[in-house]
Amino acid sequence: MKRTFLLLSICLLVSISTFGQTKLTENTLRINKDAIGAIGKPSIMDWMIGSWEGEALGGSVREIWTNPGGGAMIGMFSLVKDGKPIFYEFLTFTAEKDILLLKLKHFHPNLVSWEEKEKTTDFRFIKQEANRFYFSGLTFEKVGNDQLHIFLALTRDGKTHEEFFKMTRLN
Repeated sequence: MKRTFLLLSICLLVSISTFGQTKLTENTLRINKDAIGAIGKPSIMDWMIGSWEGEALGGSVREIWTNPGGGAMIGMFSLVKDGKPIFYEFLTFTAEKDILLLKLKHFHPNLVSWEEKEKTTDFRFIKQEANRFYFSGLTFEKVGNDQLHIFLALTRDGKTHEEFFKMTRLN
C-alpha cells in the first residue's frame, strides 16, 4: 500500500513538473504562461563563462558571460551587420524564488531600450537534458568546451520560426 502510494505520488509530481510543456520548434520548448518554471541556480550555466562569437540573424554576433556573483551571472550580446551595430542586449541568469530565469533587455545602438523602463524579456528554465538547457522559447546546447549552439523561437506575423546561433569560444 505504501509503495503504491509512493509510486503514484512520484508519477503525479513528474506529470505536474512537465504539465504545460510543449514543443515550440524543432529544438525549443514552451511552458504555459501560468507555469512557474523549474528550480535551478545560475551556476548550472557557468560553463558559458567567457567570450563567444558566431554568425546569426544575418550578421556577426558576440556574447560575453561573467563569473557568477551576487546570485547572478551577467551577460552582454551584440549583433553587427555590414560593420554597423544593430542591437545590444544586457542579460542575467538569476533565480527568483529558486526558479532559474534568463532575463534580458534589448537596446538600440544609441542605448535606448526596446522594453519599457520596468520591463524585461524573461525566459523561464524548464529542464536540463544532458548537454541541453531548455528555457521557454530558448535552448542552449553545450557542444564540447568551445562550441555553443543557441536555438531561439521567434514569432513574426503569427508564425513561429527557429533562429540558430553557432558560437565559438574566444576565451
